[in-house]
Amino acid sequence: MLHAISATNTSIHYWSTPTFPRKCVVPARLHISASLPDVGGVKVEYTPWLIVGLGNPGNKYHRTRHNVGFEMIDRISQKEGILLNTIQSKALIGIGSIGEVPILLAKPQAYMNFSGESVGPLAAYYQVPLHHILLVYDEMSLPNGVMRIQPRGGHGHHNGVKSVMDHLDGCREFPRLCIGIGNPPGTMDMRAYLLQKFSPEERKQVDAALEQGLEAVRTLVLNGFNNSITRFNLSQKYKYHKV
Repeated sequence: MLHAISATNTSIHYWSTPTFPRKCVVPARLHISASLPDVGGVKVEYTPWLIVGLGNPGNKYHRTRHNVGFEMIDRISQKEGILLNTIQSKALIGIGSIGEVPILLAKPQAYMNFSGESVGPLAAYYQVPLHHILLVYDEMSLPNGVMRIQPRGGHGHHNGVKSVMDHLDGCREFPRLCIGIGNPPGTMDMRAYLLQKFSPEERKQVDAALEQGLEAVRTLVLNGFNNSITRFNLSQKYKYHKV
């Protein structure tokens, strides 16, 4: 039996008993349609994106370094008018679109180390292709406020990313938007650093990065990995370098 969940200008159709195939490429059998004028009598259809921000639920972790992935999802939600108002697969989700492209926003609610328990089932349920799963998370190897978009990669000892890979059968061929938070100063405990809020100066850098990240996400969703993404990565790499 075929069901549908609808949002403004977008409907996502899925089978009632989907299964997640045990291979690295999720088949794009999901029927997606956006409400566009017919072109020559044919309705234009788009492949959806699943955009997942990693973080920990609860006020205790709100606006901490480890939760910048959640903040990016909130920013997209606000700017694109997508309500995060449904719980599915242990995640807070919202369905909408960027331009005419359908997107599913998700914030896993099972804590960082178990993020894959949401991402795997959501990808399977909506049959989103692996190369359309965008993971957004904090990255200590990047300076604070510096971002990088990659088409694939490893987990880099990030437990949230590792959990996602485990629930995608070890596959690593999915895009990710990394948001730099820098390394702990001196001998500071890494866990304490991750769960710490940003300093006022760091917060300014992160807020600016979130706005830049929003534009990068829009570009990626609408145009894929093109020269604009390459220029974005290059501008991020050197944005705090003074000549």
